[in-house]
Amino acid sequence: MTTIHATEPGPSAPRLTLDELARRDVPSLDALYRRGKVPALATLDGNPTGRMLAVRGLDREPLAKRVRSLAGASFFPWGGKSFASKDDAHGLGVNRVHLGGSHKLFPFHTTIEASVVDGAPCIRLDYDLAENPWVIRHIHDEVREVSPGLFLGPAMWRGETEHTFVLWFALDTNLPAAPFGWG
Repeated sequence: MTTIHATEPGPSAPRLTLDELARRDVPSLDALYRRGKVPALATLDGNPTGRMLAVRGLDREPLAKRVRSLAGASFFPWGGKSFASKDDAHGLGVNRVHLGGSHKLFPFHTTIEASVVDGAPCIRLDYDLAENPWVIRHIHDEVREVSPGLFLGPAMWRGETEHTFVLWFALDTNLPAAPFGWG
């Protein structure tokens, strides 16, 4: 078992926001993610606000502006994720979806593992659970902290032999959402 120690961005790291991340393109988010750190799983506990960021193939103007507007709108259905750590290496989570009400959908387990992006440690969100639909079970999410309380991650499709990048998303523990259900 690999031991991962909590780390934080250095004191000179600029404090970033969801809005600032939303203005970045795919290559910029990739570079930022590779510099991110892995804190203790408990850092994510609660209901961080989420935002979809750049989407593969839609991160150039004028489409990127429309994607940013949609993802930042109050009516956008994905509100983020809720997390509950069980110990230093394992936890649970669920997506918060606001579509015809508030719903907790697509549960996942969290672990600290090597990233499929660059092999460095990340917090992996594993959707391969019996209660999830087949298509959701093939999603591979991972996150790293890129600014105090701000997490960035790629959402990927897990194929037979490789992972295909789909989009970037962010979670902000500095902007917790109101809980519903557990979390």
